[in-house]
Amino acid sequence: MLVKLRAAWNSKRGRQWREYLTAYLMLAPSLFLIFLFGIFPVLFAVYVSLHRWRIRMGKFVGLKNYIKAIDSLAFVLFFAVAAGMLFVAWRTFRGLKEKAQNAGDNPWQWLAPGGLLGIAGLLWMRYGVILLPQVLAIADKAIGTRRTETQFRQWLWEALTEPHVLAALWVALAVSVAGLLVWWALRRWRPTAEHSAYTLQWSVTVFFLGAGLITAIFTYWQLRLAIQRAVEDGEPATFGLHTVLIITGLILFYIAWKLWHSAVDSVSDKAFALKGFAALFLLTGGWILIAELPPVIAAGDPDLWRGLVVTIYYALGTVPFQLSIALVLAYLLFQNIRGREFFRVLYFLPYITPTVASAAVFRLLFIGHPSGLVNRFLRLLGLPSLKWLWEPRGVFTLIANSLGIHIPSWAGGPSLALVVIIIYSIWTYVGYDTVIYLAGLGNIPNELNEAAAIDGASQWQIFRHITLPLLSPTTYFLSLIAIIGTFKAFNHIYVMREPEALKTVNTFSVVIFDTFFTDTFYGYASAMAFVLFAIILSLTYINNKVQGSRVFYQ
Repeated sequence: MLVKLRAAWNSKRGRQWREYLTAYLMLAPSLFLIFLFGIFPVLFAVYVSLHRWRIRMGKFVGLKNYIKAIDSLAFVLFFAVAAGMLFVAWRTFRGLKEKAQNAGDNPWQWLAPGGLLGIAGLLWMRYGVILLPQVLAIADKAIGTRRTETQFRQWLWEALTEPHVLAALWVALAVSVAGLLVWWALRRWRPTAEHSAYTLQWSVTVFFLGAGLITAIFTYWQLRLAIQRAVEDGEPATFGLHTVLIITGLILFYIAWKLWHSAVDSVSDKAFALKGFAALFLLTGGWILIAELPPVIAAGDPDLWRGLVVTIYYALGTVPFQLSIALVLAYLLFQNIRGREFFRVLYFLPYITPTVASAAVFRLLFIGHPSGLVNRFLRLLGLPSLKWLWEPRGVFTLIANSLGIHIPSWAGGPSLALVVIIIYSIWTYVGYDTVIYLAGLGNIPNELNEAAAIDGASQWQIFRHITLPLLSPTTYFLSLIAIIGTFKAFNHIYVMREPEALKTVNTFSVVIFDTFFTDTFYGYASAMAFVLFAIILSLTYINNKVQGSRVFYQ
């Protein structure tokens, strides 16, 4: 027996299995770390956001935390998540069919093992959801007792061996083993070159199809429950109407965008006019339906929406200016000037300076007291002192008041305190953007500039028509990173904010931090975090569609 096993292990197929085993063993530690520190925290945060959670886990509340934050948009968000999962399932299935058609294979025979493995993935998630409350209950058991390592192990073993937990484990294991056995049998009976790829694609298709359907059914159930509660409380049941209208408006926007792209690619003028008119009509209809957003926003959490407005001000005040300044500095430092290495290091220093230390220095410079350094400099110039980080009024309001003009509060713009933080952010990240732009300029062939100069192009024409287009990949990367960074900005804002600014500098991430650590509403803070994640994902997608199509690669 041992001789046969040794011969099989040393055969050609045995060598292949050894290579597969070596590869998977090499990948296993990194996959485990990615799951432990990347995927699991996200899934656990989703679990927390569906509960009333303060220090310890409370009861299951469904989408109540999301409804508190963004009202009817909570259902739109979760229906969008369900649609995204179904879209992934459809794209995977379409790729599976295309691969099978090109190879002349029959992929349907691999549906059985792939479907079983996809269902097994859903069952493993179910097992985690069943096990998690039992593990979290250990904290309650530990209250008032002597906590030791032995005692913790005992409680953990009790949690793992609960009858319903073990039942969920055995079901997930049984379906997983059944899927692997069916895959092995089919591989022996009807071998195909792409058997593993077909099985994996079927698994992904079934998994995301099931997850999407479960999410859609859960969202619909929560929507009906919210409408029922509103009726019982004597309030107008507008959740369903707002959700349907907003989703319909978004669908019209998508169709209008597709029609417009089709119109641009049309050859005949008649087709262009008809498709363009249809896109404009659908766009108008979408705007009419999206008009349901103001009452939805008014019904949501005012701190959350105020934080979103502050974040938008912060993004608009930092990203365009820091990229523009960085591009100019990079273009100047790329020239053959004396001391350019020194200036490159000098501009990069703010980026590597500890954030807390530099933000604390800025806070002292822009203190609202007349003794502040910046206010002293203003007085030397004959200008009045300003409150700076203590000023909650918008900069446009301050300018208008100094000119004797009255403007409405909504047109006041970002507060002066937020402008100081914007200046700090620009000062910090311009050096980093400059270095990246310098790398992009170094990748542009000098022959192009020389050829353009020989043809009579000026320095501005060379920059406008050669340098700037070839820097588009760098600009795209920096703008994407900067937009995401503005929505995640926290450290320097937390250090520089003052109570006198009346929350006019609290960005979305700061609002989430206060909700989590100060108010200890863990479930609600987790829901807000996923709203922020949805916003960042949407902005990334829009930026990819709008700016990504204008990127020119050499």
